[in-house]
Amino acid sequence: MDYLIVGLGNPGTKYEHTRHNIGFDVLETWALKHGFSFSIQTYAETASGNINGKKVLAIKPQTFMNLSGKALLYWKQWYKIPQENILVVVDDIALPVGKLRMRPAGSSAGHNGLKDIEKVLGGQAYARLKFGVGNDFPAGRQSDFVLGKFNPNDQATVKLKIDKAIQMIDSFIEIGVPKTMTAFNE
Repeated sequence: MDYLIVGLGNPGTKYEHTRHNIGFDVLETWALKHGFSFSIQTYAETASGNINGKKVLAIKPQTFMNLSGKALLYWKQWYKIPQENILVVVDDIALPVGKLRMRPAGSSAGHNGLKDIEKVLGGQAYARLKFGVGNDFPAGRQSDFVLGKFNPNDQATVKLKIDKAIQMIDSFIEIGVPKTMTAFNE
C-alpha cells in the first residue's frame, strides 16, 4: 500500500451519522465513489484499491475514538506506509458546519482521537483533513453535541461538503498536501 486514509469515528449503530463520526461518513462515501468495499479486519474496517496506479488503504478504526491511534499504527506498520502518506479525516468543533481544512501537521486541539494518534506516532507531523461540525452547544455539553446528529437544516451543507472532502482526499493522493491546501482550503 502507498497511502493510508483514516476516517475517525466510533463503531456501532448508536454513533452512526453523528458529528463525531463524520470521518466514517466521508470515507464510506469516498469508498463508494471508487467502488471499494469495507470489511472487518484487525482493529478496523478496511477498504482498498488503486487510484491512478497508487495503492490506497482506507480504515475506519473500530477501537473507539480515544484509541484511534492503535488501528492507525497497526495498518501503517503492516504495510510500511510512510507517515507523509497518511491522511486523517476528523471532525472539528472549532470550524463552522461544513468548513474544510487540510493541514500537514498541527495540534490535537483537545480532540481525543488526534491525541491518541499523536501519542502512537510520536508527534503531530501527519496530515489531517478537518471537517467543521460547529460548536452550538452550552458549556459542559460538548460530548452530547459531538455525539449528536447534525441538525436537519445542516444536512444539505454536510452532504455537499462530504463531496468536496472526497475531492480533497483524491487530491492529497494525487498532488500532496501543499497543492491540495492551495486548491481547496476555505
